[in-house]
Amino acid sequence: MDFLLDTCGRRRYLLVMQLFVLNAAANCPQPKLGESIILTNEALLKNNFPEGSHATLQCANGLVKESGSGVMNCTGGNWTEPDLKCKKKDCGPPKPQPHMSFNISGGTLFGAEVRVLCDKGFQISGVSYKKCYASGWIGKAKCEIVTCEQPAAVANGITLWDSQDNPKYGEIIQFTCNEGYTLIGSKSTMCSESGEYDSETPECKDVTAEDRISPNTLTPPPAPPAQDSSTISAAHRDKSITTSATATVSPTAQGGRDSLTTEDEAAPTRASSTTSSFRDKHDGGVNTYTDTGHTAVIVSLVCVVLVAVILVAALYRCYLRRKGSYDTREDLKPELLHFQNL
Repeated sequence: MDFLLDTCGRRRYLLVMQLFVLNAAANCPQPKLGESIILTNEALLKNNFPEGSHATLQCANGLVKESGSGVMNCTGGNWTEPDLKCKKKDCGPPKPQPHMSFNISGGTLFGAEVRVLCDKGFQISGVSYKKCYASGWIGKAKCEIVTCEQPAAVANGITLWDSQDNPKYGEIIQFTCNEGYTLIGSKSTMCSESGEYDSETPECKDVTAEDRISPNTLTPPPAPPAQDSSTISAAHRDKSITTSATATVSPTAQGGRDSLTTEDEAAPTRASSTTSSFRDKHDGGVNTYTDTGHTAVIVSLVCVVLVAVILVAALYRCYLRRKGSYDTREDLKPELLHFQNL
């Protein structure tokens, strides 16, 4: 009897163990998948996968389903091969924004980066790149117009910019000077794409009397030195008269009564002609040299004085010759006799 009871107990134990082994052999292990395919949340919540059960699959983050059912079956303790195929998500071109463009040479698929570009006169505010994620393009950027600092004030002038805002790209600022001042430099400047002005701020210079003188104002050429009248008189007394001067004495002068010769009469004319020629040269030289107003006035006065001295010298010389025609000129008789003998 004891033997029968012991045999039945062992049989029951072996039967339970057999059922347990058979049950364990029928379950499938948790699926092991690659990087592009993962289990769904529903499949992840299961603790075991008995014979005939299935597991659902999905594409990893950043990938989308290309083909396949996305289901694996447990058969004989093993999983069937997954038929799901995934590919990278395409974010497509970034959404256009005002004055903005993109360099998409690196593509638009998941993980790609594009560079943000702004039009001329605009600058990037924010990040300069956008990246393609599973949710789309990430990275905020704007293209804002370039501005310049407020234009500097001009001494003795006015800056024609009455706005409180900074000038923007392409805007022009005008400058003007107060009455009595002249603008030196450009009368306007523009805010460039670099945020700087394209020209320097001008100056307003005081207009003095010298600035008002015409640029054609000239310095006359120096006048020839005037001959001293005392030298002329001394030369006459020292018998420095040349043979040509003696040859011009008229026959009447040989008889003791002299008169003015043609050369003597022409002396004032030559002096006047010389003065006129000098004035013509002076007037013609006005357009050759430039000088300031005060210097021009002083030089003009000097020229007038020199011309007056030359005229006085010429008249004095004429007077001496006229006076000599009534002289007995005894000291010149040897020269006159020599002239007659010729």
